[in-house]
Amino acid sequence: MNDLFDKIAQNRGPLGMHAKDAHGYFMFPKLEGEISNRMVFRGKERLIWSLNNYLGLANHPEVREADAQAAKDWGLAAPMGSRMMSGNTRLHEELEANLSNYLKKEDTILLNFGYQGILSAIDALVDRHDVIVYDSESHACIIDGVRLHMGKRFVYPHNDIDNLKVQLVRAEKIAKANNSGILVITEGVFGMSGNMGRLKEIVELKNQFNFRLMVDDAHGFGTMGPTGAGAGEEQDVQDGIDIYFGTFAKAMASIGAFISSNENVIEFLRYNMRSQIFAKSLPMPLVVGALKRLELIQKNTELKDKLWTIVNALQNGLVEAGFNIGSTEACVTPVYLNGTIPEATNLILDLRENFDIFCSGVVYPVVPKGIIILRLIPTAVHTLKDVEETIHAFRSIKGKLDSGVYRTEKIVTA
Repeated sequence: MNDLFDKIAQNRGPLGMHAKDAHGYFMFPKLEGEISNRMVFRGKERLIWSLNNYLGLANHPEVREADAQAAKDWGLAAPMGSRMMSGNTRLHEELEANLSNYLKKEDTILLNFGYQGILSAIDALVDRHDVIVYDSESHACIIDGVRLHMGKRFVYPHNDIDNLKVQLVRAEKIAKANNSGILVITEGVFGMSGNMGRLKEIVELKNQFNFRLMVDDAHGFGTMGPTGAGAGEEQDVQDGIDIYFGTFAKAMASIGAFISSNENVIEFLRYNMRSQIFAKSLPMPLVVGALKRLELIQKNTELKDKLWTIVNALQNGLVEAGFNIGSTEACVTPVYLNGTIPEATNLILDLRENFDIFCSGVVYPVVPKGIIILRLIPTAVHTLKDVEETIHAFRSIKGKLDSGVYRTEKIVTA
């Protein structure tokens, strides 16, 4: 028998094992100053490409004013209690109605957090007789929700519609035998690769199979589609999405999330979704702030247009410079390089210390051994000068990587 704490001490986990060397720099870094394209890291200003502040709303003057006034009017305590018991307000319901109108859905439920929200929604929507079919590259929150499911679940390779058909055939056999349902789960925009889920093709499969479609559109909401209503609008299949999940933590630059669907489904979730029934209501400043953010998104597409000017300049510039950005179709911009973890460490150190560019690096075990991903998140507050500066720096670090500099020299931080 082993003591629980002894076990933890012996196995720190795939990321935790690097905590001593990585904490404060590669993991849990402190970015200081106002949220913007340039912030301070370890006492020096850097060009930041790691914040999901897509539309630049974090420090938009109207947003800051609304947030400050709401905090003054309400404080962070109100409302007290869960919404079911004592924490419901007119403004919570107004935000839900506005989101429903924007997304062209019958009803909406607010969630305190995105991760726990979608996890809990999956748990509520299916019972042990139902079948889940999901994309292999789904976000961790979906994977954890699927793990809670005590019934059958099938995974299909990322965006592989032919294999999805195979899994649906298997799912239908079980569902027919149990007189149960099928839930297909995918993402509108996959946050690591920038690929869009093949929503149009999946919706078309409803002509052959009986299932409901749940879409996590955390990265699509506010950024994709003519009005910013997401990947479903972009692919002209918004009506085919049965359960639409979005978050306030990306384009809205805040905290919280929501699910939009038909009235029956949302009412069911209100009375059966444990993460909301047994949790305090979303605080008033976050609700009021979300109302202002949604108003700005709906008012015009200026912020989205600014974002896409930067996205197109960055992605086109990287491709022209010979970089592999995969098959991204969204704002998420991954740059794929070949190298070891030590090389990735030196490369990121070089970018931050000598080029003053801060972006996230992704290595094994998140991606296969030998692959390095530099993940860039463009925003509406970046400039074309930022893009030019970044591509110049990336040319330099790629030359060093290819020539073996990062294998033989250690970059030292100040």
